[in-house]
Amino acid sequence: MNMSGPRRFRGLITDIDGTITDPRRRVHTGAIESIRQLVDAGICVVLASGNTACFMDAFSKMTGTGGFYIGENGGIVRSGWNSGLSVLADGTAPRVALWDLVLACRKRGIEIDHYSLPYRFVDVAFARTLPVSLVNEIVSNHPVEVLDTGFAIHIHPPGVSKGAAFTKLAELLGMETSDFLAVGDGENDIDMLERAGAGVAVANAHPRLKQHADEVTEKEFGDGFVEALERNFTHFLDR
Repeated sequence: MNMSGPRRFRGLITDIDGTITDPRRRVHTGAIESIRQLVDAGICVVLASGNTACFMDAFSKMTGTGGFYIGENGGIVRSGWNSGLSVLADGTAPRVALWDLVLACRKRGIEIDHYSLPYRFVDVAFARTLPVSLVNEIVSNHPVEVLDTGFAIHIHPPGVSKGAAFTKLAELLGMETSDFLAVGDGENDIDMLERAGAGVAVANAHPRLKQHADEVTEKEFGDGFVEALERNFTHFLDR
């Protein structure tokens, strides 16, 4: 990533929770306005999240982004409304691991509140009511990885990430990841920012993400996202 010299971004890829929301996890209306300005200018806007396909379909439709998204932290991608959902990995191992986790926690008197399991294809997610160290210990014999996004704990197959899905989606769109500006707030956004032409971390971002970003905004959450686009808006138009 290099922010010096001429920049010509053909696309934007952005995280959702913590990036285009406010501190109460409400969608930041100014962020949506900024996204729509780019869409109206012919820029490809990709949403990248740990959420399910049904959530991402609805959110993409209502924000007007064209159905370009990464869901389940890289487990799935959609390259537009005229394209089917691409499932990038096998979700069997995460489900087996989750079941063993549920049984082990019940023995400890703990119930796990999982999120939207019937609507997930690759990863599984549940509330952050357990230490990640305990989750890793219990599922250590399974071929899976554990991810704490700050909003939920996810279990997914090895190699699944927003960055890997970003590369796949860019290929489906006939673009390069370097054509995009990336904005995020979490550790799980690191490889996404690294693969982009340039990466911006909002001020509330995890310290590790800030270390990998080309810019860090002065403002937090959705206000920081708006700031990031205001700083770089002319680079989208200079194509």
